[in-house]
Amino acid sequence: MTIPNHNKSTAAPAVKDDLRGILLPITTPFHANGALDLDGLSSNIKKWNQTDILGYVLLGSTGECVHLDETERLSVITAARSAASDQSRFIVGAGQQSTRGTINEIKRVSEAVSVAAFLIITPYFYRPSITQQALIIHYQSIADASPVPVILYSMPALTGIKIEPETAARLSEHENIIGIKDSSADLDGLRETFKLVGEDFAVLTGNGTVLSQALSAGACGGILAVGCVAPDICLEIFRAVTAGESERASSLQAKLTPLAQAVTTRFGIGGLKAALEMKGYVGGSVRAPLAQPGDEAREEIRRCLDELAAKTPGTPRESNKLVEHKAELKA
Repeated sequence: MTIPNHNKSTAAPAVKDDLRGILLPITTPFHANGALDLDGLSSNIKKWNQTDILGYVLLGSTGECVHLDETERLSVITAARSAASDQSRFIVGAGQQSTRGTINEIKRVSEAVSVAAFLIITPYFYRPSITQQALIIHYQSIADASPVPVILYSMPALTGIKIEPETAARLSEHENIIGIKDSSADLDGLRETFKLVGEDFAVLTGNGTVLSQALSAGACGGILAVGCVAPDICLEIFRAVTAGESERASSLQAKLTPLAQAVTTRFGIGGLKAALEMKGYVGGSVRAPLAQPGDEAREEIRRCLDELAAKTPGTPRESNKLVEHKAELKA
C-alpha cells in the first residue's frame, strides 16, 4: 500500500510554543463502590488551577480510560472541562483498536466538548501487525478526519508498541499532527526524534524520572503523572532547564525521581491516588483488577512525599500523615 505524503503548510501555527510547559495527566476518582466521583474530579482541578501548570490531559493511561464506558468517559470530560480554567490547554486521550473506531470516538467527543487536541495511543491488540508503516497510515487517517490537532502517544511499557523516531518524523509532516508524548525513558530515542521532526513539532516526555534530561535533550515540556502530586517541583525543573541552570535542574530531578518512581512504575495508579489523598486531593479508589496499595506501600509513598518536602525549600511540609488521617476520617 502506498503511504500518502502530507506536507506541513508553511502557514501552520507555532504549536510547539502552545505546548511548552507542564501538563497533568489527571486521575479519574472513583467512590468506594466504583462509581465516578465527579465532584472529587472537579475539586482536584480547581486546586491545580491555582498552580502554573499549562493544562490537563484527560483519559490517558493515568485516567484509567480503559476502565470507563463511553457514557462515563463523556461525563468525565464534561465535568473536567467545566472545572478547568479558560487558559488551560485541554487535551483528551483517545484511541480504539481500529482506525475507524478512533475517528468515531474523536468525532463524538468533539461534538460534545471543546477540546484543544487529542492524545492518541497506539493500537496494540494485533501487535505483530502493528508495524511502523501501519502506524503511519493509522495516524495520518485519524489526523485527516480529526477536527482538532492530534498528538501521538508512545507508551511501549503498556502497549508493547513504540513509535520510532523516523515514524514520528514522517508523521510530523502532517499539518494536523502537532506533537508526540514519549513515555519511555529512552533518552537516545527522544534525542533522535527531536533531531528528525520539524521545528514546530512538540516533543513531550511522559516520564517524570527523566524530566530534566528530556528537557535538556530537546523536549518542550512534559505530561507527568507525578506532577499531579508535585506540580511545583516539576515546574521548577522546567524553569531551571529553560534558564540554563543545569546543575539546579539535575539537583531537583534527583529529589523528584524517588517519588516519580513510587507513583508510577512501583505502585501504579493506586499509588498515585494514595499520594493524592496524602496531599489533600481526592484520590479515590481504582477499578479492579487494579488494587489499592497496602500498608507498606503507603508508608513508602508517604516517606517519599515527606523527603521531597524536606529537600525542597519553599514547599510546605504539612504532615502527610495528618492529611491522610483527615481523609480517612471523612471516609
